[in-house]
Order: sequence, then structure tokens, then C-alpha cells
Amino acid sequence: MNPQPLQHITVLLHEAVDALLGGAVSAANGTYVDGTFGRGGHSRLILSRLSPQGRLIAFDKDPLAIAEAGRIEDARFSIRHEGFRHMGELPAASVDGILMDLGVSSPQIDQADRGFSFRFEGPLDMRMDTTRGMSVAQWLAEAEVQQITDVIRDYGEERMAYPIAKAIVAHREAHGPLQTTTELSNLVGKIVKSRDGQNPATRTFQALRIFINAELLELEEALQASLRVLKPGGRLAVISFHSLEDRIVKQFIADHSKEVFDRRAPFAAPKPMHLKALERIKPSKAEVEANPRSRSAVMRVAERTEVPV
Repeated sequence: MNPQPLQHITVLLHEAVDALLGGAVSAANGTYVDGTFGRGGHSRLILSRLSPQGRLIAFDKDPLAIAEAGRIEDARFSIRHEGFRHMGELPAASVDGILMDLGVSSPQIDQADRGFSFRFEGPLDMRMDTTRGMSVAQWLAEAEVQQITDVIRDYGEERMAYPIAKAIVAHREAHGPLQTTTELSNLVGKIVKSRDGQNPATRTFQALRIFINAELLELEEALQASLRVLKPGGRLAVISFHSLEDRIVKQFIADHSKEVFDRRAPFAAPKPMHLKALERIKPSKAEVEANPRSRSAVMRVAERTEVPV
């Protein structure tokens, strides 16, 4: 029997909304983007802080998130059933703040038929958007050893990626393709030893989820889009849950928070920076104790400068 799903607890709820609105009196009249609606924790708090003139545009690929968003009856709110990379389609310099809460929500993890967790028996799916695209099971049924190795190594930082990939293909040839989370978890558990209490399959599941949803590519595209759609003085706040995401966010902010000199024209004026790095925030001890899934979270905040891209 599948355990009762855990209620989703929004991570860095007040810290994220405070950072997004920036404390300015006029912020309540602005237009904001919630790049990952999830179960709406951040969106609802943002709406509570906006004036009648304020607007909130949310994005999410998960059909269940879209259904939850449909419960919000507020003319200031709109939801788009697509990934946050599509925020680049918004008009240039039209947004006062962008929030991206990356990762997987508790309801997604705890719902067995989504296939995100090795803790529950379920189909090996892992798609954020179950209405389109290829599932993990479908991809593993066709992928070659080297392709699987690259994904597990690059997105899971799993040093046993090659033996795991070989075992997946060997299982496919002998018994047919892997179909369930338990089959994959058991297979990986025969190859990888537990690390500090972490399930041996943790990194493999993370890697396959990131790959099948193109999460890092989407993050990179969304960050680049943020430069175009943010108004001068607009805020960018991104909550990451593992090092691969945070590294991309950290590097993006760093790259755009410095003046760039053209070495071919040493006497020319430098290209000015596009962002100003503001702060890095971790959950408090009290939040981690109340919600252990928040322990790996880190939020980076930056502000759009006056200079157009």
C-alpha cells in the first residue's frame, strides 16, 4: 500500500517573497513571475502582498499543479501549462521580479505513480509533464550503454555510472526493459554501496529525472530569458536543491555581475554588468527541523541593473 503522501511545505517561503518584492513601496503594484507554481505556496503569498494593480504570472509543467492553480480565483493571477523557459516570450522589461523554486515537490515525490522515488513501487516515469514526452522507462528501453553512462555520471555525479549502465542494458537483453522504480532501485543497489545512510539509487534517480525533464537546459534558458524580461531594479530569486543547479545559478549571476573588457580593444569602455548579486540565503535551523527536505536548499538573489542587454 502506498503511504499517505506528505503535505508539501514551501521552502524559504517568506524569505523568497521578501527578496522578490525587495521591500519597495511600489513593489506591490508590479508584475511578477513564479516560474514553478508547484502547489502554490509562493504564489499565494505573493498575491497577498500585491495591490489591486499587481499581477502574477505562473508557470508549471505538472498537470496536477495546473489543477491546483485553477483553485485560485483572482483576476491578478494567470497560469501557463509550460516550463519556465517560456517566460522569455513575455514582453521585454515587463517584469518586476522572477522566482524559480527548482526541484521536485513533496506530492510529486510521494505519489507512487509518478515514479520519482525509489521508496515506492511505481512505473518508471519521472516526467514533470505526464501529458507529453518520453518516460525514463521508454528511454532506458532504447538507450545505449554509453548514453546511460553519460547521463548518470554527468547529472548524478555517480562514479559507478558505467557499471550501472551495463547492468541496465544486460537486464534489458536478458529479461526485457526495466519497468518499475523497484526494479531500477534493486539493480543499482547490487552495484552501489550505501553512502552515509543515503539510498544507493539516489544519484541514479536524480540523474534520470534531470535528464528526462531537461532540467538544467531549461534552467539555463530561463536564466538567460530573465535578463530580457526583468525591468531595471527587478529581482531574480532562485532556490536550488542540489549542487548542479546551484552551480549554474551562481555562475550565471557571477558572469553578469561584472564589467567585461574586450581584450581586442584594451582602451574601449568595458561592457557594463547586467546584474548585481545581493545575497545567498539558507533555511534556518528551525525550518530544517520542521521540514528536513529543506536542508539542501540555497536561494541566490540578484537585481537587474539599469543597463539593457
